[in-house]
Amino acid sequence: MRLLPDQRMKGDHRVQGKRAVASLPSADDEQEPLAFRESGGLVMPSRLGLADTLVPVWSTTNRITVFLIEHLSPTLWTAVVPGAPRRTVRMIAGHIHNARCMWIKTLGKEHGIEVPEAVDRRRVSPKQLIQALNRSSRGMISLLTLGCDHGGTIPASSAYTWRNLPLDVGHVLAYFVAHEGHHRGQIVMLARQLGYRLPAQVTGGLWQWAKRAKEARG
Repeated sequence: MRLLPDQRMKGDHRVQGKRAVASLPSADDEQEPLAFRESGGLVMPSRLGLADTLVPVWSTTNRITVFLIEHLSPTLWTAVVPGAPRRTVRMIAGHIHNARCMWIKTLGKEHGIEVPEAVDRRRVSPKQLIQALNRSSRGMISLLTLGCDHGGTIPASSAYTWRNLPLDVGHVLAYFVAHEGHHRGQIVMLARQLGYRLPAQVTGGLWQWAKRAKEARG
C-alpha cells in the first residue's frame, strides 16, 4: 500500500516522503535484560550486552558436544579411525577439550584466566571427558567475558604468535563453534562407516538447539 506524504505512522516508525522508515533506539534508551521464551529461544530486546548474547550461545555449543559424548558406545569410543591406525574416536573427542585448553592458555593465562588440565587422549573415559569439557567450557566463558569487558576484543597476549584468528569475540566464538561442529561431524560419520550408526534421536538431537540450550541453563 502506498503512503501519502501527509500520512503518519504510530509507534516506532516515521514517514519520510513516501517511505516508512523505522526509527532507531536512542542512546538514552534503557538496556533491557536478556530473557528466554518458554520454548527455549532468546527474547531479543532492543540492545544487549555482548556477554549476555554470546555466553548462552557458547554454553549451548558445549552442551551439544557433551550430548554427543554421552551417547557414544564403548565399542565406538575405542574404534580405530580408518586410514589412521594410531587414531581412535576417543582421541578425536579428547582433542576437542585439549584444543580449548590450548587456546585458553594462549589467550587467557596472561590475563589471569585459570587454564584447565588437558586429558590423556589415549586413556580418557567418556565420563572423565565430560567432566573435563565442562571445566574447559567455564574457561571459554571467562575468555569471552574478558573480551566483552574490553570493548568486544580479547586483549593481546605475548603467547599469541600464530595470529590466525581475529580476537574480536564474534570471531572467537564462531571459530570454536565451527571447530567443535567439525569434529562432532567426524565422529558421526565414523560411527556410520564403522558399522555403529548412531540412533536418529542422537544425530537429530545434535540439531535440537532449543532443547540443548534449556539443558545448558540447568
